[in-house]
Amino acid sequence: MEQQDTAGIKYGDRNPCKGKKDLQREERKEKYIMQEFKYTIKDELGIHARPAGLLVKQAAAFKSTITVDTGTKKADAKKIMALMGAGAKKGTTVTCTAEGPDEAEAIAALKKFFETNL
Repeated sequence: MEQQDTAGIKYGDRNPCKGKKDLQREERKEKYIMQEFKYTIKDELGIHARPAGLLVKQAAAFKSTITVDTGTKKADAKKIMALMGAGAKKGTTVTCTAEGPDEAEAIAALKKFFETNL
């Protein structure tokens, strides 16, 4: 549907107030279903420096947004200080979520990581 504004400029269904970057964002926007899994920490020290560093490296390999939720705090899995600051101790059940283009692969890899290292 083509319209004409008061200055005589023709435009289609696009909003003339939106900039080029806004339109590009809308075109790229895809819907992702957030995937998650729960895991109870078995490591005596919880998520400490060594496994946190390994987890950050594992999470950085994916484009998806990955978070670890301890129930009281949420941490970005790509930031080591956030993970260590979440305070996940032995016996804490954490929820790991991934949302993005490679979320299924990220969840599978992180689930394996948690079972192996934590």
